Amino acid sequence: MLRTTCKITAVTVAAVGILASLAQAEPMTREQGDAILGELRQIRQLLQRSQQAPAPAPPPQDEKASISIAGAPYLGRADAPLTLVMFTDYQCPFCNRFETQTLPEIKRQYIDTGKLRFVVRDLPLPFHPNAAKAAEATHCAEEQGKYWELREKLVAHGDKLDAALLPVYAREAGLDPDRFSACMESGRAAGKVKAGSALAASVGISGTPSFVVGRTRGDTVDGVKLVGALPFAMFDQKLKELMKDAVR
Repeated sequence: MLRTTCKITAVTVAAVGILASLAQAEPMTREQGDAILGELRQIRQLLQRSQQAPAPAPPPQDEKASISIAGAPYLGRADAPLTLVMFTDYQCPFCNRFETQTLPEIKRQYIDTGKLRFVVRDLPLPFHPNAAKAAEATHCAEEQGKYWELREKLVAHGDKLDAALLPVYAREAGLDPDRFSACMESGRAAGKVKAGSALAASVGISGTPSFVVGRTRGDTVDGVKLVGALPFAMFDQKLKELMKDAVR
């Protein structure tokens, strides 16, 4: 809008200047009159084009979201002023990109310094046949206090998540194999996975990776949604904005 306004002002000033010169000038020849009329026509056309040009679209507004993270495992301090919730699918290559390229820097600058709590919720997509069972496996690992250890294995082997390999990763992560197998066979972890998908749907999230980041209020996160495997710089900018609001 500012750029359009500046163009209109400059053209209008030019037209006023020509009209003023006409008022003060001596009688002119026909050729001079035709030349001035031609300039006025050009100015009128410029004005019309400027007025018809669409205004630039305003920058997109952050979409707000408030979600509960009660009972969810987390990295960082429970009383961190900000919380970042990730909705993930273990077969999603973009989730893997975030986990391997962006999350380490977020962890170094925000989680490890006590500024941010990091929470993961499940959103296995239907076209990824191994994603749901992989998510269930993390909750079976949670029963043995090894949630994050198994997650690390799944992220490292995101392209090899066949059900037959999950017990292998569980053993490598230090889990009791029998307890892990019993949990997986019982199906009791499926409820936690479905709860994550339902939570995503409740705030209009349908793709991965997606995030809700905002102020920590006990077991609730009041914040905004971010979508996609964004680079660290974009998370850094948003976290700094939210941090300023959190300390006011």
